Amino acid sequence: MLVGRQKELEILNRAALDDKSHFIAIYGRRRIGKTYLVREAYNYSFTFSHAGLSSGSMKEQLYSFYSSLKDAGLKITRKPKNWLEAFDYLKDLIRQSTEKKKVIFLDELSWMDTARSDLMMALESFWNSFASARKDVVLIVCASATSWILSKVIHNKGGLYNRLTEQIHLEPFDLNECLNYVSKNNLCLNKEQILQFYMIFGGVPYYWDFIKKEFSLVQNIDNMLFKKDAPLKEEYQYLYASIFKNPESYLKIIEVLANKKIGLTRDEIIKETGIENTGSLSNKLEELEVCGFIRKYNVLGNKKKNALYQLIDPYTLFYHHFLKNYPSDEHFWTNQINTPKINTWMGFAFERLCFSHIKQIKKKLGIASVLTEVYSWKTNADLDKGLIGSQIDMLIVRKDQVINLCEIKYSNSQYVIDKETDIKIKTKVNDFIKASKTKYAIMPTLITTYGLVDNAYSSIINYVVCMEDLFEL
Repeated sequence: MLVGRQKELEILNRAALDDKSHFIAIYGRRRIGKTYLVREAYNYSFTFSHAGLSSGSMKEQLYSFYSSLKDAGLKITRKPKNWLEAFDYLKDLIRQSTEKKKVIFLDELSWMDTARSDLMMALESFWNSFASARKDVVLIVCASATSWILSKVIHNKGGLYNRLTEQIHLEPFDLNECLNYVSKNNLCLNKEQILQFYMIFGGVPYYWDFIKKEFSLVQNIDNMLFKKDAPLKEEYQYLYASIFKNPESYLKIIEVLANKKIGLTRDEIIKETGIENTGSLSNKLEELEVCGFIRKYNVLGNKKKNALYQLIDPYTLFYHHFLKNYPSDEHFWTNQINTPKINTWMGFAFERLCFSHIKQIKKKLGIASVLTEVYSWKTNADLDKGLIGSQIDMLIVRKDQVINLCEIKYSNSQYVIDKETDIKIKTKVNDFIKASKTKYAIMPTLITTYGLVDNAYSSIINYVVCMEDLFEL
């Protein structure tokens, strides 16, 4: 049952109906649903479908491709010696097909591109000299190795330059799509429980498929992560190993970022990991970013070279907080819920979730169409300058010369601003105005779960964004 993905479906359906050939690249992190999307779009019916082997040699990849050709109905007895010959066989299959549109689906293409392979040359030849000259071919390529498909296909500087007719970046579900998933699968989860599950697993459909309707939320989490044979207990190791050929250095970066709330600069990452300051580090940071594990952002007022890298993948964050040391309690989550440790983590995770729902926050603020930049911000104490020292969760800097200074607070009930919190917010506003010398209007904004209690101190807040707002389209 396909949830969401309407724009992506329209692209794929349109390609099958019009009178020209299409070359479509689909990318996105592992487990995001690329294969499922393509299969659902074409009702599991392809002229040819093939998936690369995760660790096969070139010889093994070619044999697997040969086997898929035979399964598709091509009568051949001689195995291809190279990829050029393999794609010649694919041409023969297309020529003999009577289907109006020949849909060719090559899944996990990066795995097929082994060392010293001629795969990309053969793919270029297949598209440029054969498929593009016809009107009846839809060629779809997918890869979970996001950096590979970006460099080798989408940003190809050789024979595939500017050859794609469409590209689809398949992103995680947002909360609204997860709500639809829960509804369509008759799962008994309310919005707060969906929010909590999202803070652990994000919007990766594969993880949501493990929810069993006969269990409560906390029971499902224990079953998925903490019981003896929990299916996702080892997901951390598998996830990175399946995307990166040599994951060790990538994991070093992830590990040093795991407990840094606002992130680290490039120089700080070098210092803490011991990784050399070379182009290789730049590539690794870029790959982690395009795969959706980290984000690079500027702190307002700082130079771009001092940009911060922040870990944002929910499952990875959860792993480092709770799974890394393999707790022996099979009912860990049930027994630890509502403890200070869990509550602290929920605040941390809720903040990350809000950064992935900026569109919904802007809609609630009535600035959906206003150009904005989103930052985090901090300043150290400097009494000579009148600075107390502050850290701001989120700044939304608007083209209409307004800045929403956002406090992000997870709460099990309506949030209460007391005298101490009132002073903290006023301090942040004053510190920011003095340090940034901004001329923009500052509007303190609260992002929380159940809204704000109206009391003597609540008037400090100009806008309130609630959990309900984060579930909007």
